[in-house]
Amino acid sequence: MAKLRSIGVFCGSRLGERTSYELAAEAVGQAIAAAGARLVYGGGDVGLMGVAASTAAAKGGDVLGIIPGFLIAREGHLDGVEVRIVETMSERKQQLIDESDAYLIMPGGTGTLEEVFDVVSRQQLGLHDKPIVFLDIDGFWQPFMHLLEHTVTEGFSPQAIADHIVLEADPQKAIDLLLQKAPAQT
Repeated sequence: MAKLRSIGVFCGSRLGERTSYELAAEAVGQAIAAAGARLVYGGGDVGLMGVAASTAAAKGGDVLGIIPGFLIAREGHLDGVEVRIVETMSERKQQLIDESDAYLIMPGGTGTLEEVFDVVSRQQLGLHDKPIVFLDIDGFWQPFMHLLEHTVTEGFSPQAIADHIVLEADPQKAIDLLLQKAPAQT
């Protein structure tokens, strides 16, 4: 099995309304650290992203946070992990994408959705073949899947885009799926 060097985790800068989201973020941090992969994330110490990153770091995992300077006052940043400060949200997203060999998509808001549409669109266009798994905690991603299927039904997206979406409710199984789908490293 190929080894992933880095897993980009896209998720909320808030905890959300369900404790299951926070518990999943902890499990993700543990699983990524246990797999020996680097967790790449949005750099803040708040919300689900802060939980996942701080848990990975506490378990001895390698963590890279990428955050625009203007967000530090709002989201903070974790001590003891590598933090890269950039100028813009676009630069942050580009570096998150570039630094990741695979993507785990957790529940989140509009920022997470922007990242999702970017990596899914890039995959559809053949700009990357990195594995993507959605962590579908309590059915969070079901409305997204319905929307995506609607774009296929209405002729705006190819069926292949929906076929490549992988949903998994269990954090450890989601990480395992990413590890199984890892492209060979050269």
